[in-house]
Amino acid sequence: MDGGTQIVIEAVRIVPPRPPRDARLDIVRGLLQLSIFASHATGSVVGAWFIHGAWGFSDSSEQFILLSGFTLGSVFARKSARDGWAAAARDLLRRTFRLYRIHLLVFALFGLLMLAASLTFLPGEAAAHGWLPLLTAPAHAIPGVALMLFQPDFMGILPSFVWCMLLLPPFAWLSRRFGNAALLAPLALYAAAQISGLMVPALPAGGGISFNPFAWQLLYLTGAWLGARALPDGQALRLPPRWDRALTGFAMAIVGLGLWTKLSWHGLLALPAPDPMTSMIDWKPDLAPLRALHAFSLAWLVARFVPRSADWMDTSPGRWLARIGRNSLEVFCLGIFLSWGAATFFRLVPPMTAHLLDLPLIVAGTLLLGLFARRLERRRATGGNGAARQD
Repeated sequence: MDGGTQIVIEAVRIVPPRPPRDARLDIVRGLLQLSIFASHATGSVVGAWFIHGAWGFSDSSEQFILLSGFTLGSVFARKSARDGWAAAARDLLRRTFRLYRIHLLVFALFGLLMLAASLTFLPGEAAAHGWLPLLTAPAHAIPGVALMLFQPDFMGILPSFVWCMLLLPPFAWLSRRFGNAALLAPLALYAAAQISGLMVPALPAGGGISFNPFAWQLLYLTGAWLGARALPDGQALRLPPRWDRALTGFAMAIVGLGLWTKLSWHGLLALPAPDPMTSMIDWKPDLAPLRALHAFSLAWLVARFVPRSADWMDTSPGRWLARIGRNSLEVFCLGIFLSWGAATFFRLVPPMTAHLLDLPLIVAGTLLLGLFARRLERRRATGGNGAARQD
């Protein structure tokens, strides 16, 4: 110092700008949400045959996990650059706790629905969907609910998001410290789940975890890595043309293998195919290797061949799908109840009636989900009180 003058030098944070809006993300999420609704409506021909999961190794769950990781990975990277890793971690923990509360609320409401159905017109419904331990072993089931280790039917997907979100801050720290080598951590966890059977224990014992977080985190954290790399211009991978063509060809081969396998399993193709019971292919709880490869391949092909924006995306169907995608969490929660209602209807009515009303019922559910998403957006736009926001 000279003459009492203090010189203060501050580190300048370089904050990457927000990437340009990618209309594909919302539209794809909307399509995936409708696919989940239809597939959960057990007994629906639409849900069994007219979703992409019927013609490949993976289904909508994989893409939702991957896209969620991509989105929050981008958000975390930008907040970390602007406010520091600790602030970004606190923000993510707040988001995680909010999702955890939503899971508990959905769990309670769906449990009440199962109890009401069992006591009225569907005896045994709660037991059929795995809810009975709440009555027969509450000392184990209630802590299992709090820890997300008790997962009756329909209750497995949100805990997988919560667990994966908790892994994002340490993964982001590893990425800052070791760069791309941080991907070895989720790969090692995934390998341990496949080779040694590393698994989260279920409560009560003997139950099951729908999505093993040690396996499914591979999709989420890889998505987060890509999302961080997408800053600032939205392009996650920059490959030389030769590598781009090679990766595209490999992805097409995996998707083609999935289509050939499913056609053979459905008896529509008189060619040999792998055994459907092979864990390498169709075992969902541990994210079988070919399921993971198929999910990554589909994501690459969509990113490679579907433009960021197109005229059709601004049509009524495109905006409808995008609206559902932007509100995918809330729409998913409502869709669980609608799916169970549709599946119950298909069980209770004669087969001919079920076939005749299958498509109208799925279309009606789709319209309800879209209207629900529109109502959410209008409510958000007016601040929830009918008055237009000024911010």
